[in-house]
Amino acid sequence: MKYTIAVIPGDGIGPEVVNQAKKALDAVAEMYDHVFLYQEAQMGACAIERFGKPLPEETIAICKGADAILFGAIGDPKYDSDPGAKVRPEQGLLQLRQALGLFCNTRPVKAFDSLIKNSPLKREIIIGTDIIIYRELTGGIYSGKKETSTDGLTAFDISSYTVEEISRITHIAFKASQSRRKKVTLIDKANVLETSRLWRKTVTEIAKQYKDVVLEYLYIEHAARQLIINPKQFDIILTENLFGDIISDEASVISGSIGLLASSSIGPENALFEPIHGSFSTAKGKDTANPIGSILSAGMLLEYLGLHEEAGAIERAVEKSLILGIMTQDIKGKNKYPASTSNVGDFIADYILNQEDSNLNFMNIHAGQSTII
Repeated sequence: MKYTIAVIPGDGIGPEVVNQAKKALDAVAEMYDHVFLYQEAQMGACAIERFGKPLPEETIAICKGADAILFGAIGDPKYDSDPGAKVRPEQGLLQLRQALGLFCNTRPVKAFDSLIKNSPLKREIIIGTDIIIYRELTGGIYSGKKETSTDGLTAFDISSYTVEEISRITHIAFKASQSRRKKVTLIDKANVLETSRLWRKTVTEIAKQYKDVVLEYLYIEHAARQLIINPKQFDIILTENLFGDIISDEASVISGSIGLLASSSIGPENALFEPIHGSFSTAKGKDTANPIGSILSAGMLLEYLGLHEEAGAIERAVEKSLILGIMTQDIKGKNKYPASTSNVGDFIADYILNQEDSNLNFMNIHAGQSTII
């Protein structure tokens, strides 16, 4: 099969981790007789520098014409340290989500058995954790009207939601729960926020259509505590834009590194796949960034395309790299012979092509050859 994939490397470590994801996809293409045609596009700080805006029209056109989108990261310290900047890299991603109608963000959170010791949480707390967070992307405070008064002394961000926006992601989350543990947790702030009360009313009504699924409610502050105290209690988490952003980043401590977490953003006709970490500009060009979140995002991309066996090959390769200790310094530590970004990508690509062989020549890995013997 032939597929067109829009590739947006973005800023900071984005290009480096995306390159490793492409290695995995190329290995899948060779192993399973597919053709992946990559069309590169610009977004973020790099686009501002080149085009004067974070999201060029050409990028939107490339994304609309692709079967799926692979994205790296967005952001730059130059803009982070300038709160007065009117044009910012992150605006590009928000605008792309709106342009493509990417309303459903899913973020799997899993405790890898081989990495449980890396988590700051106790083994007995996190072992067996397997959560998917469903975050609504196009509504809420991120997408509402934003304004600062002319004297600079007052600012506001408007958060709004419609029943339609809430309903479409709620149905997706409940349907997903039916093939898992049949439990959905709605995270909101319904004791204070009118938008949260609309969420709770709408989700409660929809839940009546899924009688085999248990629905529970948690306020955001209580959910944040419970995610650390007892993460195994969660199966599907459903929440709005801002809360979803915060709670999914918090959940990254379960796996031991935010660099391990992948995500998808799905709309009616388009889908974008990215690691949840930021641009991490201090690591740019050092070949030390963790590419696994990006590689697992490529696996989610394959699932979206209906290539389930191929996605499984990526997951098995990632698991093997973790079992064998082929991992970057954020997981392994600086003093334990960590692999480089490209080493990890090379190993995972090699393993996809040699899945029957589980022996690894570590000398070759650390020499950058990543050869399975």
